[in-house]
Formats: sequence, C-alpha cells, structure tokens
Amino acid sequence: MAGKSNKTILTVAVTGNLTTLQQHPGLPCTPEQIANASLESAKAGAAIAHIHVRYPDGRPSKELEHYREVVERIRDKNSDLIINLTTGLGGRFVPSKDDPKIAGPGTSIVHPLRRVEHIVALKPDIATLDLNTMWSGTAAVINTPDNVTIMANEIYKAGSKPELEVFDSGDIQLANVLLDQGVLKSPPLFQIVLGVRYGFVATPQTLIYAQSLLPKDAEWAAFGIGRWEYPMLTQAWCLGGHVRVGLEDNIYIEKGVLAPSNAALCEKAARIIGDLGGELATPKEARALLGLAS
Repeated sequence: MAGKSNKTILTVAVTGNLTTLQQHPGLPCTPEQIANASLESAKAGAAIAHIHVRYPDGRPSKELEHYREVVERIRDKNSDLIINLTTGLGGRFVPSKDDPKIAGPGTSIVHPLRRVEHIVALKPDIATLDLNTMWSGTAAVINTPDNVTIMANEIYKAGSKPELEVFDSGDIQLANVLLDQGVLKSPPLFQIVLGVRYGFVATPQTLIYAQSLLPKDAEWAAFGIGRWEYPMLTQAWCLGGHVRVGLEDNIYIEKGVLAPSNAALCEKAARIIGDLGGELATPKEARALLGLAS
C-alpha cells in the first residue's frame, strides 16, 4: 500500500480445532508440540501465536491444564511472543434430526463463562472473541450479543485485549453496536475471516468491503482459508492490514504439497511480505502497535 508506514504483524494459528491428523500427520496436538510449533514460528517471523489446544489423539480440548502447559512452555522460552488464546469452542449447536429444537450429537454449547475460564486463569495478551452466528458444517455457531458481552467483560477483567473475529458483515455491525455501547473498548482489534462457507467470500472485493465497515481507529488483520491463504495475505497487506497463516487455516505450502510445519508457512509469508516491500513486526513492535503491555 502506498505510504504504508507501520510494520506488518504476522500471526501463526498453529492447530485450530477442525484440522485433523488424518489431513496432516504433523499437526501439533500435545501441549509440547503446540508450544514448540509456536516458538519455531516466532523464529520464522510470527509475532503472535494464536492457540487452540487438543487432546494427544487430536480431539479439540477446552481443558485449562492443556492451555496452562502450552502458555507456560512458551513463556519459559520466549517471553516476548504475544500469546493469543481462542475462546471459540463451546458455541456449536447441532439440531436433532427428529426434533430440531433439541440438541443432537456434536452440540458443544456451554455457558459463556466456561468459554473464558482459561482466559481468566492465564491472562493472555490477546483473547479471540467470535462475533459470528452462522451455519458451519453440520452445526449452527451461536454467539448471542448477551454471551459476547459476558465474555468481553471477563476478557477485559483479565487484562487481555479481545481480537474480534468477524466472518460476515453482520458481525462487524454487532461489533460497532457493542463499541457504541461501551461493551468493547477503542481502539479495537479485528480479524477478518475469509473463505468459510456461508461467510465472507475470499475475494479482493469482499475484503475491501469488509475493511470499509471497520471503525477508523481499528487495527485489523485478515486471512483466507485453504488455497486462499496467501492471496488474501497479499490483499490484506495491500490494504494496510496485518496477516495470519498456520495449519489451522491451511495445510499446504503449495498446490498438493503438505506444509512441513507452521514455521514453513510463516517463512513463506515473510518472503511474500518482503518481496512486496514490507517488513514484519517483532513481538515488541507488535505490542506497541496493539497497545499491549511489554
């Protein structure tokens, strides 16, 4: 982007909760593997590690002790790396086929306070806050304004900064209302998600539109799912945004070739940003950009 002065923050999303070991045998699953993947990605240019946790067999986890071990391992080796913990799990409703108003197998909805338990305990630098209510696979993801408010309050009490995850234009409108109400504090941090079915389509036109809806003082990033990871990384940079890669979002380093690691995806991102004339922010520089404690 002409006149772009701020450095670009690279986030690595190391494992997520949907990618499977069957899709990528090298997916980090244990706390040690997730922490090591975060640290290796930091050496490759990532300033932020976005973290979900898993059981060793690859199943998604909400266990506090899994989060605690990951955070402690990272902080023990790299106190500068910005830790971003998800609060996304616990919002999925699968309607029963016999009676759609009854929760069927696969429903994971829990009280919003349960979804932020690890944030309260571990006080990460950043905590994601999903604003989407949408259809996802076989489930409806539900994030009501009341539940988002409860979670936001706890995130702020923990001293963490919410990263507002938006999947469609209505999510941004909800964020703007919550900002007007004082539930969310300015300046906000947004993460625009592109390429999820029934959400924002991964095109330059869509990202331009989404970015135009954000508050003027917002810091923001965007990422694309699957093969759109690097095209959307490039588009986000051109619009002045920050970027994200990782095995949560995409498992391929190039068409048909599994990524060797999260660090390899970060190295490719760093190369693209450099070729465009940009420069990645260090964790310390990213903290200053986002107003996080040093």
